[in-house]
Order: sequence, then C-alpha cells, then structure tokens
Amino acid sequence: MMRTPSLKRKNMAVPLRRLHHVSLHVSNGLKLAHDLVSKYKFNLFATRLTDKSRQVAFRKGTSVFVVNEGPVQGSVGLNEWPQDGGNGEHPDHAPRVHSEKHKLSNPSCLYDVHTHHPVDSVSNVCFEVEDVERSFKVLRQLGCNFLVPPTTVEDENGLVTYSVVKSIVGNVCHTLVDKTKYGGTFLPGFTIAEKDWSLEEEDLSCPVTHFDHITYASPRKSSHQVIGWYEKLFGFQRFFIDGDEDVDEGFVVNQEGVGLRLTAMQYWKCSKAGIALPFPDVKEPDCKFVIAESLPHEGRNQVDTFLEQHRGAGVQHVALYTKDIVSTAHAMAEAGVQFFSPPPAYYTEVGKLQEMEKVGLDPQRLSEHGILLDSDLQEVPSSQTGCSENRRYLLQVFTKPLFAEDTFFLELIERRGATGFGEGNIRALWRSVQAYMENERRDSQGENVQSAH
Repeated sequence: MMRTPSLKRKNMAVPLRRLHHVSLHVSNGLKLAHDLVSKYKFNLFATRLTDKSRQVAFRKGTSVFVVNEGPVQGSVGLNEWPQDGGNGEHPDHAPRVHSEKHKLSNPSCLYDVHTHHPVDSVSNVCFEVEDVERSFKVLRQLGCNFLVPPTTVEDENGLVTYSVVKSIVGNVCHTLVDKTKYGGTFLPGFTIAEKDWSLEEEDLSCPVTHFDHITYASPRKSSHQVIGWYEKLFGFQRFFIDGDEDVDEGFVVNQEGVGLRLTAMQYWKCSKAGIALPFPDVKEPDCKFVIAESLPHEGRNQVDTFLEQHRGAGVQHVALYTKDIVSTAHAMAEAGVQFFSPPPAYYTEVGKLQEMEKVGLDPQRLSEHGILLDSDLQEVPSSQTGCSENRRYLLQVFTKPLFAEDTFFLELIERRGATGFGEGNIRALWRSVQAYMENERRDSQGENVQSAH
C-alpha cells in the first residue's frame, strides 16, 4: 500500500529561497561559451577574469549557467577570452573579498571551488538563502562538509555573503548565497555586459524561461540516502512522479530492456496541497530534482555509462522550460543542436497518435525534432475529455551530450498542466539514447582498430 508524505511542513534546517544558477567546470570554456550562445541561444551577460581562472555567466530567462575554467596546460591564453563584459579583476574594479571569522580558501574562483574533476562536469547548484552565517552554523552541526566558509564579497552595489557545501552526490556542491544586501544585476566581482538585463526582451523564437528540473545519475540503491540528506538539511519534500508510485521503490520501469528507477524531490512545497512556502515573496517557479539509478537485471545502460565516464555520481541533465517547444527546438536545430529522436514508429503508434490528435498537435511537426508527448489523461475528469484545453500533457526533447563524454545533456520541456517528467516516454527515450551510445561505442572501437593498423 502506497504511503504519502505528511502535509505538515518539516522544520527546515536551511530553507532555500530560489535556485540562483548552475555552474559547470570545463577544460575548454571557449567552446562551451560558443555553443551556449550560438546554438542554445543563451546570452553572455557577466564575466570575471583573473590570471588563475575565468568565470562567465550566460542567461536565458531566469536560467543562468556559470562556466568556470581554470588554467589548463597548453590551453588558449587567458587574455584570448572574449572581452564582451570586460575584465572583472581590473585594479580599479576589483571586488573587496573578506570574512570576519574565516580566511578565504579559494579566491581565484568566487562563489565556487575548482573541483579538479577528471572530466567536464556540472558541479555546482547555487541556491539563494536568507542567512548564510546561520546556515553555516546549522549545517555544520548536522555534519556538513564546507569547502568554503561564510565569505563576504562587496562592490559599489552592496555586499553578498556566500559559502560552499559539499553535497552527498558525487562531485556536486551547493553554493549558498545571501543577496539581500546587494542591488547589482548579478554578483560582486562580475562585470556586466553593456546590455540592461532588467529590460531584456523575450526571445519569441526560443522562449526558454527557467530551469524546470535537474537530474542526478546515482549508483544503485542510493536514492533513499540522497533524498534523506536533502530532506534533513534543506527541507526538500518527496515529489511523486506517478500516482501509483511506491514511496519506497520510487517510479520503476523494468520491462522491454529498460531497467530504471526514478525518485523525485523538490524544495518550497511538496506535491500535495497545504504546505506553507518558507518565502511567500518568491514568485519564480521551483525546480525539482530527479534521481536516476539503473536496475541490475537489464544490462548496461546510460546511467551506468554516466557513472563510468563521469567517474562517479553527478548531474546527468538539466531541463530548460520553454513556452513553445516546437519553435525552440527548431531554432536550436537550425543553429546546429542535435536532438535524440525516438524510433519513427513512435509517431505512428495507435495510442500515441491518438494522444497527439486529441490535444491538437501535428505528429509530423513533433517528429521533425524528436519531440515526445506524454499526457496525464487519468487526471482529467471524464466530463472534460472532449476538450483539448483541459487535457494535461507535456512535450519534451533531449539534446545529444554537450561534452566529449556522454555525461551531460540538456532537455527542453513544455508543460500543459502535467507535473511529471514524461514517464510515458521513458522507454522510447531510453532506446534512442541507448542506440546513440552503442553507435558511438562501435565508431570508437572502429577508429581504434584502424589506428592500430
């Protein structure tokens, strides 16, 4: 019998205000910067350049990626980074970094740490909190490992206090930042590009607005430990992906060659009504977290591939919410983004074809970019099933990996009332990703054989 979580909000140790940005640590920041701007339609809006590192922020709606690159032997010179935003470390504009009680442990990488991870990785999810010093004290008592203690950075727009905590998931860290005393556009130490981002016009051809969810790839039987850690320290709540999901087992797909367990959680509120928001002034949508682990009896799969190539658990993909997925996917594809596509039969299957027709979508347009449809028809009262506006569904598509390894990709998602993660598409997506990885493996083996001769 399925158990449901209590509707009474737990006493949060550190309530989170909102997701501020997601950080990537890469060996070639220039390539990723080029791809984010030219292919994925992000805007470069803030830079921080030093003789030891480069940190560059890219924005689309409220979703912000910060690309971190440290000095790499033989890499492009630091002075060759595009200077759109200027040099944040110019002597006349250098931020003041100080801490009353603690020595700054990593001044070259503000608001983060150099992870020295062996492969490119999404390694930091930064949250805004209301009181970093209090958070530090509480979390330290709970046994948290802090990589950077409370540190204050200030410029002419005010001051920001932050700390960095090591998470329970692989190389993932969480920066906790307090911006209540800061009036600038982003963060002290970063130079803002010439554009006024408060007046940014929406890109109608590619209307990405925010981060929808973040998915971790995790070792088998680790989901409960991960959820317990986030629940205890940050007040996360379990989010049920499916109405029939078992609280202990999660959402399990174990058939037709697919062996996958998904478990989800979110901050601010849980999937049931009646949970009070810790910050009622926050209007931005929340971001859910999904934990994916493989099941042991269906052979090697992309979660195992991630764990092997990434050298441990970590962020497998980040989902970008878009108001118009067809337009967004088309714009990105025209710019060179490649998407995973399900088998062509996906769009002609009787049940799926009927779903598309009932919500008024053209299967041909969806198939052009591999867009998948998943509907929550069971949630709609029978008296409303004749009206497409009342049908709850979502549309989603996944990019091919952004890094040389098959360790990170992006998802585009458009929600029309559906709250899940496309559980009805898992088998189709799974097979398309598996086919891609198997082809990549064969091509790599072929190249190795040729080079040997």
